[in-house]
Amino acid sequence: MIIAVDGPTASGKGTIARALAEHFGLPVLDTGLLYRAVGYQTQLNHGDPDDSADALAACDFPDTLLGDPALRYESTGGLASRVSIHPAVRKALYQRQVDFANQPGGAVLDGRDIGTVIAPHADAKLFVTASAEERTRRRHAEMLARGVAVTYDAVLANIHARDARDTGRADAPLLCADDALLLDNSDMDIGETIAAAIAFVEQKVGRPA
Repeated sequence: MIIAVDGPTASGKGTIARALAEHFGLPVLDTGLLYRAVGYQTQLNHGDPDDSADALAACDFPDTLLGDPALRYESTGGLASRVSIHPAVRKALYQRQVDFANQPGGAVLDGRDIGTVIAPHADAKLFVTASAEERTRRRHAEMLARGVAVTYDAVLANIHARDARDTGRADAPLLCADDALLLDNSDMDIGETIAAAIAFVEQKVGRPA
């Protein structure tokens, strides 16, 4: 069984994907982490994330980089959004994601183009989203809890910029697949969102909880 979980930044899609993977006993891949690794490696290489050649060179990052806490920084997320607009980068990371999705037994993948590009044949697809203001509130609170000094307005501006890049890129833009469940959790807590996601997948694949 393959489950695709897409959505914009700070929508909770990663948390939903991990919950689904645990519930159904499946491996999970945060595909955004791959792009974060490329963005961060570009920076380590003193390259320009807006330059296709520099970003492509960074696709040859060491696997150990995926465990670097720096990949979770908000600044690294911005780098990921910038390198992900390059078709060459998306092509370089495509097969790794496809192989993970198609492994025996299935998998859960979260990202921005899983249900439309990486695994259009997924058994269940979800598009997790929330208003920009609610996503900003969550991300701002999370960053403050980590001791990061940042204003709400700065986080909101960053989210708007990333949404614009993700939805506006020519290659594999962020969008909701026609057969995906649009799960807007603006007014839902994480428990309600997970319950709704599990119920949807159960209904799609016909497996009891």
